[in-house]
Amino acid sequence: MNGLPDPGAGILPYAEYSAGALVDGRGRIAGWTPEAQALLGRPAADVVGVPARALLADPAVWPALAQAYAGGVRGGETVLRSARGEELPVVFQTFDLAGDGAAAGGPGPAVGGGAGCFVLAAPASLVTGWHQDRAFVRELFLQDGVGLAVFDPALRLLRTNTHLLPYTGVPSDLSGRRLGDFLWAQDAAAVEEKLHRVLATGRPLIQAEELLRTLDDPAGGVIIAISAFRLQAPDGRVLGLTALFTDVTELRRSGARLALLHGATARVGGTLSVAEIGRELADALVPGLGELALVEIADAVPQGEEPVPDRDGRLPLRRTAVAGEPATEAAEGAGAGGAGEAPDVVLVALDEGGAEAGAGAADGVVVGGHPVSMTAPLRARGVPLGRVSVGRGAEHGPYETADRDLLREIADRAALALDNARRFTREHRAAVGLQRSMLPPTQTETVAAATAGVYLPADTKTGVGGDWFDVIPLSSGRVALVVGDVVGHGLAATATMGRLRTAVRTLADLDLEPDELLAHLDDLVTQLLAEPEETAGEDTEGDPDDAWRIRHPSSPAGATCAYAVYDPVSRRCTVASAGHPPPALAEPDGSVSFLQVDPGPPLGVGGLPFEATEVELAPGSVLALYTDGLIERLDGDLDAGMADLAGCLSRPGALDLPLRLLGREIVAGRPADGLDDDVTLLLARTRAVAFEDTASWRVEADPAAVGPVREAAAARLREWGLEELVFTTELVLSELVTNAIRYAGGPVDVRLIRAGRLICEVSDPSATHPRMRRARLTDEGGRGLFLVAQLTTRWGSRYSRSGKTIWGEQEIPPARG
Repeated sequence: MNGLPDPGAGILPYAEYSAGALVDGRGRIAGWTPEAQALLGRPAADVVGVPARALLADPAVWPALAQAYAGGVRGGETVLRSARGEELPVVFQTFDLAGDGAAAGGPGPAVGGGAGCFVLAAPASLVTGWHQDRAFVRELFLQDGVGLAVFDPALRLLRTNTHLLPYTGVPSDLSGRRLGDFLWAQDAAAVEEKLHRVLATGRPLIQAEELLRTLDDPAGGVIIAISAFRLQAPDGRVLGLTALFTDVTELRRSGARLALLHGATARVGGTLSVAEIGRELADALVPGLGELALVEIADAVPQGEEPVPDRDGRLPLRRTAVAGEPATEAAEGAGAGGAGEAPDVVLVALDEGGAEAGAGAADGVVVGGHPVSMTAPLRARGVPLGRVSVGRGAEHGPYETADRDLLREIADRAALALDNARRFTREHRAAVGLQRSMLPPTQTETVAAATAGVYLPADTKTGVGGDWFDVIPLSSGRVALVVGDVVGHGLAATATMGRLRTAVRTLADLDLEPDELLAHLDDLVTQLLAEPEETAGEDTEGDPDDAWRIRHPSSPAGATCAYAVYDPVSRRCTVASAGHPPPALAEPDGSVSFLQVDPGPPLGVGGLPFEATEVELAPGSVLALYTDGLIERLDGDLDAGMADLAGCLSRPGALDLPLRLLGREIVAGRPADGLDDDVTLLLARTRAVAFEDTASWRVEADPAAVGPVREAAAARLREWGLEELVFTTELVLSELVTNAIRYAGGPVDVRLIRAGRLICEVSDPSATHPRMRRARLTDEGGRGLFLVAQLTTRWGSRYSRSGKTIWGEQEIPPARG
């Protein structure tokens, strides 16, 4: 209350900042300090001799003050009035100049027993701040959440609270000591370097973290966040500094564990390779959780199979990945064996929780000779897949519960990644096996060409695709070369590829022109795209692998295809393309070009025609058909890939290599794994049938002309040394030419080709399809084609724009020595 003294409101500790006045025994101002003049704005000349009550904002409180003083109260609060008329609350304290008591006479109560007193006063706000500062400092040194220390300029400890560093090895009395007296030298030096910087610059240090280890207990240490500020006297003299030490060890460890969990999850989730997941898991755990990490995975997992323990409940685990270094003793005993003397394969009996039987869920395996270790199971969907173990030296201390929980969590996430990789491996292997079973032999030899194919499946990130190639022998010694690419990957694309390959072979057997064949194939793909997708139903409830596959899309979005037919007699090649890259042609003189083929729309677009391109090929030319996976680059520049292919084919001596070696050389620049798309390459070295190995005749539509052509054919066969085939060939030609004249009219063309087999062709202008039937005993005709089928090894018909051709093949007898 204003005017009522407070016996405890002393301001003596702040006297150097207070206004002072000397009051005589009669209550008048007898002396006036410069601080008093500054506080009230009154010079000494105006105040000395004036009654002290005149300085009060309310002079009426003077009697109460005098009475309290007489009662022994030597301090309190009151309100003064400045020279500007402003009220100024102050806290004051009095000091007697003589014994207590009141003097008689004078204006008002006597002060100081007649001798007077000395009065110190300061603004109430300033004194309140002083008291708050004192309380703050006192409580700060009493709290136990933060270590507090005051250092002198030489960084000797002057004062600390009781919880500066509450760790083993810190003396109870730190007064006068330096940090290096109880901390590791390098740790103390790191802290003192920062504190010296604060002393030199005056710039505060905020939350600088350092690892501190005591001399008596160096294991592990603690992470301390240090904040410091410089202490200065009013004259600017440096008195030292105050530092706050906060233990953030657990906070940082929690953050490190969380970062380790996220990092390990990202690493194991970034691949679908079982072995790569094992390596990533081991690498992620070192050095975060130990000096050595060991990952052991059941043998069945990399094969895509689900591990099944034996009848004793044991599961063979193979050491898949090791990261870090074993303990010194273990390393010396291991030699080149890696992580200690651990075998590559161990039989482990796992309990229902996935841990090794007889051991805790996170213990039980000595890792690389490290005395401190822990183990966690790799288990997904209740199926044990393996285990992961970490170990470290005893100097790091035992693993905490949080460390064990972290390893279990990482192991659980890694197990899910392993299970996904196992399922993918199962599907990928099935797709690759299915696709390879659908591809023809990599090398073929025909009258028309020698071929060699190369196929590289896509990597495990995208799965096998729908690429295929095929070499189809056709009639009259011709050969069809096919390369196709189904959009998409996985079993669905492979199954679609199989359907398209079968369709191409079926259509090729009809001897359709390339553009007509692609038109029929386009209709088929359009129908496939219109088929509804299968959805998971009751049949897949018991098999999660099947359900997983069905949940992934199964309908490819279309396909591309290049179809070429080469005739070794005419040496002409007819090519049609459905959105496929153009074939490359390497001629015997070393020049390389790409056939000017109209690419046409991809299969499945529908409604657009395909165009065929015909070129003449010199014998020994190499025709290269391929999929876009061969020429694709990371930047998407297909022209650069085509230039690389041309460079490989035009390299001096390239065409002299066997096609198998040439194909390997071309794809050698592609990685063995890590492909984004399948790579398929089909090389064909063309051959030609010599002119002297063919004979042809034009027959008019007259039955009498059959005899002469029969005799001419027999004479040519004798020239070729094929007397054994004269009789059967005469019968075949007689029947075919007679039928052509009777049903189609003329003219009729007859051709014989000696090309590995003897081929007889009869062409007529009719488009009527020949049909073989079994004639009755009473029928006079109808036995011609039946006889042809019995006398030849293979027969058939094909259509052209000018009519049709019926052909038959006979095996050439081996030469007699």
